[in-house]
Amino acid sequence: MMLLYVVNFIDRSNVGFAALTMNKDLGFSPSVYGFASGIFFIGYLLFQVPATVLIERVGARRLTAAILLIWGLISASNAFVRDAHTFYIVRFVLGVAEAGFFPGMIFYLTLWFPKRLRGRYSAMFSSAIPLAGIIGGPLSGLILGLDGMGGLHGWQWVFLIQGLPASLLAFAVFKFLPDSPARAPWLEDAEKNAVSAGLEPAMMVDESNLWKCLRDPRVWLLGLAAIAGGSGLYATALWLPQIIHAMGFSNRETGFISVVPYVAAMAAMILWGRASDAAGERIWHTVLPWLFAAAGFAIACVSGNHMLVLLGLVCAMVGVLSAFGPFYSLPSSFLTGTAAAGGIALVNSIANFGGFLGPYLVGILKERTGGYTAAYATLATFLILAALLVIMVGRALSSRQPVPQTAG
Repeated sequence: MMLLYVVNFIDRSNVGFAALTMNKDLGFSPSVYGFASGIFFIGYLLFQVPATVLIERVGARRLTAAILLIWGLISASNAFVRDAHTFYIVRFVLGVAEAGFFPGMIFYLTLWFPKRLRGRYSAMFSSAIPLAGIIGGPLSGLILGLDGMGGLHGWQWVFLIQGLPASLLAFAVFKFLPDSPARAPWLEDAEKNAVSAGLEPAMMVDESNLWKCLRDPRVWLLGLAAIAGGSGLYATALWLPQIIHAMGFSNRETGFISVVPYVAAMAAMILWGRASDAAGERIWHTVLPWLFAAAGFAIACVSGNHMLVLLGLVCAMVGVLSAFGPFYSLPSSFLTGTAAAGGIALVNSIANFGGFLGPYLVGILKERTGGYTAAYATLATFLILAALLVIMVGRALSSRQPVPQTAG
């Protein structure tokens, strides 16, 4: 699952490195690049709920394999865009193709692990995001050096080399990923029963109803809060190469320097996910990292020193990613079954509006102000407001169900 997510995140974020030369070759302005980067998430959010519910009903193996096969081919086709309109179309369709993957995998974890352990396993799975940055950054910087080989630009090689592996992994998914523990060929019957016995039954029958879930205000509040997390993550991930490059570093140096925020974030999110499970607490383990990220953007906003700006962006990335495990464990703390699949997908769908808003907003503000200061300030404000929304959800959960107890 982590391998698939590494490939997934590289495929959606490598446009940030391709842009180092693609924007000049194709004449794209900051707002054009920002809109194209963000429109991926419009397709993504529109199709997440139906795709994720299909995974719950059809099975993870076949649908995930199909998703990988299609998105790999579309990702590679980014290499052949020629103008802004075709770029918009390809990015939108790529979002549609990838829509069911992440929420489907978060739901898949609920089939294997009880609530008390989901924070750490969601964090371990989501640590593929910084791992993708660690691998993808230097790799993209090196691939850009292939400029001219085979008559293609370096940015075209970035899309081709990093897109096609997803299609190849589709066959591995079909062979090795079981639909559930009950269908895992490496487990004996007693082990399958042990996994099943460790999962909690539905707390209330009507909490597994999909339509009730889609009307639940707690789900919508979490989705609205997640817009800030998505804005912060993707604004940073998709603009970081250009921010670093503008400091005077070469393409190759940019690739290696961009690794730093992801290394710090990977360690932090795994440790924070474990801390959340140990405490049996999700709300403050989401709120505090988001406030830390807001502080990071504030540092980047007020500092004119390149090293302090990078430090602020490292803090922002650490904070945003550390919240992933606890945050995405929240819907399954009060939803089960089809409702959990739909709830996770709905929250992530709304969150991915932030994936559109963040990069596009950075592009517009950069074009109008000539720098990133206004964008950093806006992202910090979003995260503070999101933290307040999650606190509201925590109060709603406390009033409707007992506080979950930790094991032991």
